[in-house]
This record gives sequence, structure tokens and C-alpha cells, in this order.
Amino acid sequence: MNKPSSDDRQPSVQTLTDLAECVDYSLLDTLNRDPEATETGEDHQPRQVFSGHYVPVKPTPIANPEYVAHSNVFFRELGLEDSLAQDEGFVRLFSGDLSQVPEPIKPHGWATGYALSIYGTEYTQQCPFQTGNGYGDGRAISVLEAVLNGKRWEMQLKGAGPTPYCRGADGRAVLRSSVREFLAQEHMHALGVPTSRSLSLLVSKTERVHRPWYFEGSQSTNPEVMVSNPVAISTRVAPSFLRVGQLELFGRRARKNEHPNALKELEMIVLHAMKREYNDEIDEQLPTTEKVILLATAFRDRLTSLVADWIRVGYCQGNFNSDNCAVGGFTLDYGPFGFCEMFDPVFQPWTGGGRHFSFLNQPLAAEQNFGSFCSALKPLLASDPAALEKLEDIHSEFSAVMEDKLRSMWASKMGLEEFDSELFLQLLKLMVKTSVDYTVFFRELSSIPDDVSKLHPSFYKEPTDELHEEWSQWFQTWRELVERRGNLAELSENMKLINPKYTWREWLVVPAYQQAMEGDYALVKELQEVLSQPYDEQSKEVEDKYYQLRPEEFFWSGGVSHYSCSS
Repeated sequence: MNKPSSDDRQPSVQTLTDLAECVDYSLLDTLNRDPEATETGEDHQPRQVFSGHYVPVKPTPIANPEYVAHSNVFFRELGLEDSLAQDEGFVRLFSGDLSQVPEPIKPHGWATGYALSIYGTEYTQQCPFQTGNGYGDGRAISVLEAVLNGKRWEMQLKGAGPTPYCRGADGRAVLRSSVREFLAQEHMHALGVPTSRSLSLLVSKTERVHRPWYFEGSQSTNPEVMVSNPVAISTRVAPSFLRVGQLELFGRRARKNEHPNALKELEMIVLHAMKREYNDEIDEQLPTTEKVILLATAFRDRLTSLVADWIRVGYCQGNFNSDNCAVGGFTLDYGPFGFCEMFDPVFQPWTGGGRHFSFLNQPLAAEQNFGSFCSALKPLLASDPAALEKLEDIHSEFSAVMEDKLRSMWASKMGLEEFDSELFLQLLKLMVKTSVDYTVFFRELSSIPDDVSKLHPSFYKEPTDELHEEWSQWFQTWRELVERRGNLAELSENMKLINPKYTWREWLVVPAYQQAMEGDYALVKELQEVLSQPYDEQSKEVEDKYYQLRPEEFFWSGGVSHYSCSS
């Protein structure tokens, strides 16, 4: 695992006009617009969308926007001047006001529909029409697609008002969830985990909405009160926002022959996904059937690597439906996510998530999403039995590929030359029995201590004599194995590039968004700085504040240990 590198090139985009010159709308230019959509993007009421790949939608600007933060790291990567983040035109655009954008930026954005599968089971009842034709981007509106520093990026406003897919909601995001997503995306990038990225975060100084939340100190599973929240818009960026659920929608329509162009529209969006996400891996000149097989193989490789990375850093997606699974194989949609602190194999931060989306069950959830992905591709291979058989083989081999990635990850995380299943299972049992902090334990292990007592700072409770003896036996076996590798100093450094020191701790993030709601963004920026250097030894002050176990009062605390909504 390599740490993300910084980009030292001088910024080439210093004004909004410079940014406009980089615009290239490949999705709008090559895919089909919903034939019932308006050209102006005035399309904000829930309705069924029967065909087409996108709906033009004009964002609803937030009132009196104020700058909260931007990602300096990502600005450098894109070639954007830092001062642009607080430029009046930039703030206007990325707070949802497209009325004064320079050409060729369009005066509207676009939203897309997608299907829903939960753990491999197809659903339509979440759609208000019970057909699946009303489910999609309810409050996320893409506004730009641009080529910056030689890479194509799509920029999407989250919380930009209702779309035809809003299902009657207001289309807004609150500052609480926007702060979380803004910080989490850049933290995951710094951890070396493929992810959508954070561009900027803006809040309204006057517009508020009510959302259900918890009383202070509540241990309730469900929220107990409606709370007034400032609305915000975070701009998230990715090579594309194509999801498995999106391909599924067109796969289902083709499978059911719902309209004359259904199969063609499926082929168009699959080919578009290849070009956007796998252009360097799939030869455009190959026949479609061959490209589909290569796509399935490449996506399987990315998805299995992604989930292994999630587990490596303690991340739990919480709600890993097919519509939250990016075709590009990166982390997408930071809603009810969390990071495992006290180790629990079935850690699940979202009260509605269930064990099937819990921490160590994520490989199984990924396999279900991959099955939905393969099902979506099948209509394109219907005339080629040999290709269909290849696709089935690729699907059936998912668990073996996933297992190989996990074994390799665990071996590296433990500093072993090869995976030792018995030692690993013993460790998991001891971590559960002792209530071990996941991040602190592996970071302390990375120092390759000479005594098991050096691991005690990661224990939430003092082990009994019997448990201490079990730990001693495990530690002795582990230590003998790593000593055989020689050069322990080099091994320790390598382990510290795999096992982060600083992780997302919800109880430390809560004060940041609470203070932000009062107009104080200092803690947001402090967390941004700390979480962007998760593998580094930072200052003593940072260590004392951020490298510690969760205090007892935050266990079972509503909105900290668990939450039921993310809006």
C-alpha cells in the first residue's frame, strides 16, 4: 500500500473561466436524454422516468452561501488555485447557482436513475411508483465534467435540491452529514483507499431544514426529536458516478424489453462505463462481447481490492446496496458509514443496516453486488453462449479472488510473510475477548514490541490472568514468525504504512460539526489536517487528542456509536 503522492505542479486553473475551458461533457454528449425531460432543467417534481440515461436538472441554490472548507490536496491534484475556492463565481456555482456561469458550462446539471438491489435481491417498492422508474439521484446533481491535469472528473453537488427522483423529499443535505462526507472522502484518500473526493463545502447562513436526531446523551436506537439544521452543499468528485445500480436499471429494462431501445441503452451505458473507468484496460476496438468479459474481470479485481482495503483500515460502509457500489471500484456515498474502534466482527454503525452489511461481512455483500452487476450484463451476451459461460465463471470465482486478497491483506497487516490461518483466528478471538481497539492494536503491533504488555494500550479492559496467558502464547508465536524475516526495523516501517495511526473516531468528529453549526469551522479544519496524515507520527498535542480509546460515555450513544439517518 503506497501513500497518496502530492502534486507539485503549479496550478493552471486560477479563475472560473479557466475551469470552463476544461469542460468536456462526455456523458451528456454521448448518452440519451430522457425524452420527457425539459431542456431547461426545470424538473423538480417526483415522476417516473421510463427511458434515457439522464435528466437535465437545474440545481436549487442554497441561500446566502458561506465557505466552510476545501481540499487543498485535491485542488493541487486538479491544478486549481487555492484562492479559487473562495472566489465569488466559484462559490455561486458550487452552491447550486448556475445562472451566471461562463460558457461552455451549461446552465443546468443532470441526475440519473438507478435500480436497487439489497444483498442481491431486486427491489422496486422503494420507488414511489412501485415500478423502479422513480428511483435515482434524489438530491445529487452533477454540474460539470472536465479534464484537469490530463484526467477526466465529474463534479457533483450533494444537497442541491430536488430532482425527479427525490421521492417527495426536499433534496437538501444538512451541515452535519456534509461535514462528515467532506472529511471522510479525503481521509480515505490519505489512507490509500480508492474513493470519491471532496472539492468544497459550503453552508447556507440562513436556510435551515428539520431532520430527526437524538437528544444529547441519548442511548436510543432511533432518533427522538426533530432538529433544525443549516443546509449545506458538498461537492464530491470522481472519474464518474456510474453505479452498479445504474447498470442494473438498464439491464432490467433490457431483460423485460420494457421499450424498443432498452437493449441499445444498456449497451450504450456499459460502453460508456468502460470508456470512463477502464479506458486504459479495455481495447475499444474489440467486439462488445469481449469487452464485457474484460469489464467483469477488471471490476471484480477492483471491487475485491477495495473491500480488502476497507477491512484493512477498519471502514464499514454500513449500507452497501448495489446503488452505493461504484462501477469504477471505489468508495462512494458516505452516508451511514463508520470506522471500527473497539473490534467487533459484526460492527455496524447504521441501525438499519443489519449484519449482512457489517464489518467482516462486507466481502459477502460485495459478492452480492457483483452478482447484480453480472446480471445486468447478461442481456448483452444473450446471443453468445460461450461468453455467457465465461461471465458465469468470473462470477463464481469471486469468492476465491476475494479470499486471496483478504489473506494477503491480513498477512501484511500482521507483518507475516504468508498468511497463517490458525494464528489469525486466534488473534480475532483474543481481540473480541479483550475488547481491543482495532486501529491502536495494529499500530502498536507495527512497532514489533518485544513484550506483549506493549499492546495493552489498545485494550479497553484489563485481561484476566488466563487471558493474559493466552495473549502471551499468541504473541510468542507471532514474534517468532516475524523474527524469521530479519531486519525488524524495516519490517516495522512497512507495517506502519499499512496500519494507520490516526483513524476516524465519531466522538471526535461530532464536536467539529456541532461547532460548525454555530459558525466555527476551526475544528473541521483541524480534523482535515490530522486525518490527511493518518500514517504519520504527528505532534505530541495531536497524539494526546486523537490517538486514544473511545471514552466509556460514548459507547451506545445515539449519533456517535450508531445513527439511523445521514441526511
